[in-house]
Amino acid sequence: MRKNASLLTLLLVIAVCVSGLGSPADEIVRIGIVTDVHAHDANSPDEGRGKIMVNYPERLVAFVEAMNAWPADAIVQLGDLINGNIVYGGMIGDPARIEGLLADAGALLSAFDGSVHHVAGNHDFYDLSLQEYTETLGLEKTTYSFDLGRFHFVVLDAEFNPDGSHYDHVFMRVKGHVSPEQLEWLRTDLAATELPTIVLIHQPLDSDFDSLAGGPPVANHIEVRSVLAESGTVVAVFQGHDHENRYSVIDGIHYVTFAAMVDHPDPTPPTWAQVNLDPIARTITIEGFGDQESYEFSYGESE
Repeated sequence: MRKNASLLTLLLVIAVCVSGLGSPADEIVRIGIVTDVHAHDANSPDEGRGKIMVNYPERLVAFVEAMNAWPADAIVQLGDLINGNIVYGGMIGDPARIEGLLADAGALLSAFDGSVHHVAGNHDFYDLSLQEYTETLGLEKTTYSFDLGRFHFVVLDAEFNPDGSHYDHVFMRVKGHVSPEQLEWLRTDLAATELPTIVLIHQPLDSDFDSLAGGPPVANHIEVRSVLAESGTVVAVFQGHDHENRYSVIDGIHYVTFAAMVDHPDPTPPTWAQVNLDPIARTITIEGFGDQESYEFSYGESE
């Protein structure tokens, strides 16, 4: 009788442990988002633009410390980590400094205790080549995908010219393209997963016009959106570039444009977002800090 009681106790312990493994809290993926840091070592004298670029170290440190304390499973910076040698309203700086600025900003983000994912932005190539950018940040590619928990992530690079060549030491280039080779890779990648997918890109795919671009910020945005919609797996697109909060839904896909870190001088708190991805409830919750707005929406069957 005592032997049977011990066996029953053991079975109960195992049942409790197994039931805890699949709890909703364990399934939630936590992502920290920051975009448009525009790191520079000279401030813009053009006060109308409100771009404070030299205080990026303390702002990035605050972001990383908050993500470690949360804790986030990964962090994503959505492009324009550096500003390039342009100083708004002032003299153009020395482009030789830009690679060092990128290295410094990347090192601050690397203090995060987890994976760091970089999205290429147009400003990142004002003074750098693709090779210089990837080598400085220790990246293999600027287009890739990865799984985290029960979600799939796709990182796209829209910094291509119409002829399929990549940006290289461009000057004030805003409009981008997603190259044909990248689109073909995207179709293949999305077809290979059944996980709900988050796409990460710098220039917005839901914007049809940008005055600086003279048209859509991603020239072939309609084609890219068609690939995403046809996949049946993409639930959201996270993007930056516009420096403002924006949210839209197209073909059942949620497009979120995150606010920039650069535009908010002290004493405005640094701007970033904490994102909870819940595959059980099928919800995406964005908690904004600084000038970032908060959103919550559902996807899939619970929409």
